[in-house]
Amino acid sequence: MTAIDKRWRVIVIGGHTRSVGKTQLVCDVIAAFPEANWIAGKITQYGHGFCVKKGKHCDCAPEEHICALTWENGSHPRSDSGRFLTAGAKRSFWLRTKQGYLAEGIPLMRAALQEYELHGEGGPANLILESNTLLDFVTPSLYLMVLDPAKPDFKNSARLLLDRSSALVWRGTSSAQNGAATIWPAISPQFLSEKTSFLQREGEPLPQALLEVIQTTLRELAGVAV
Repeated sequence: MTAIDKRWRVIVIGGHTRSVGKTQLVCDVIAAFPEANWIAGKITQYGHGFCVKKGKHCDCAPEEHICALTWENGSHPRSDSGRFLTAGAKRSFWLRTKQGYLAEGIPLMRAALQEYELHGEGGPANLILESNTLLDFVTPSLYLMVLDPAKPDFKNSARLLLDRSSALVWRGTSSAQNGAATIWPAISPQFLSEKTSFLQREGEPLPQALLEVIQTTLRELAGVAV
């Protein structure tokens, strides 16, 4: 395979914990900008004992079966990657790695994207990914972190990435947002108050101001190497 030095506009959607609406935000962005011809991806890291190739627990050694990537074909519309296709993504994939092995999974993603390009499926270079840990390897064009004050858990990995976020997308209500300092005492209230923020309850459309931020990102030159 001939290497392609492809540059992308990359939007990454992360969150402070599980089940805060990260997947829904990816779908909302895809649906709001269908002309972007998105390639969408979900990146999942599993704990010990889970085989990413078999998709279940098995007795493989910790250093075996450490990463796998599959393109979504539409047969699993309720999966996260299937929801991306349903929302309007041109292509969608799911990258799975064992915990701590994302570095080994990045070449799989790069090869998959190169194959996509080599088969003449090129077009607007817009990539949207659901992940937090990807920021250890890629500096995206835009990084949105979803916060839900109804979820008291704030993963340490997310806390370390908080200051790298371009903006925060809050779930819940504005009153809950104001009480976040009590819910997450380890997070600076001043940081939360000063950071660019948008309020979008699940089920609501993207706020106009957030639409404008995304539109600006899509107008920029594609400059991110994966």
